[in-house]
Amino acid sequence: MTDPNRSLLRGIEILKAFKPGLDLLGNADIAERTQLPKSTVSRLTQTLVGSGMLEHDPQQRAYRLAAPVLSLAFAMKSSSPVLSLAAPHMQLYAEKYKVNIGLAVADRDEMMYIESLRYNHKLVFRNVVAGLRVPMELTSLGRAWLATVSDAKRQELFGIFKTRRPKDWEHIEQEIDLARQEIRNFDHCHATWQPGVLALSTPLKIANFSMHILNISIGNSENTIEQRNKLSCHLLELKKEISS
Repeated sequence: MTDPNRSLLRGIEILKAFKPGLDLLGNADIAERTQLPKSTVSRLTQTLVGSGMLEHDPQQRAYRLAAPVLSLAFAMKSSSPVLSLAAPHMQLYAEKYKVNIGLAVADRDEMMYIESLRYNHKLVFRNVVAGLRVPMELTSLGRAWLATVSDAKRQELFGIFKTRRPKDWEHIEQEIDLARQEIRNFDHCHATWQPGVLALSTPLKIANFSMHILNISIGNSENTIEQRNKLSCHLLELKKEISS
């Protein structure tokens, strides 16, 4: 394996420093978010402006993502064989059962939606769209994915989670272990990290592609065994249709 191109990797880190709701970032902001030297950030932001990936605001002395970045996301979503296969089934189930259906993949220590169909209108406070990132350690999406990786990879991520949430980590680790047991026994796990939202997730492995996680959720202040059983039936039935 050849050595990675450090400039390319750092340029990608700069692009990923921009999050939803953030329009402008200065070089100092980017350096803080990426942990890169300010001189490196200054050099690479100029390169990214030249390539059309960033725009420079001279009055604010800051940068924003440029429109061509959006074309990359569109190209990925419109040409994805996994989405072409899964999306029609997801839409059918979301409409039929009036639930929210999502499909996500792991990106380092987060989960990222690549498709999200919202048909449960009680979730008006959440704008869940493709590209949204959610915490791996708190969500059913992330916990389902953690159940599929090696012990070494899981322990590596646990170190990150513990640093990020030191006060709550012991409880979170127990919940992740419980979710792994649920995956082993029932092929799905549940979590309620957002108040009033019950979410279930299951691993979806399609040959030659990375592990995807299929998700179903409803907005409901209750969290009964009956509700979870009903949702799990829908989720596993949907997984079976996509897999077959």
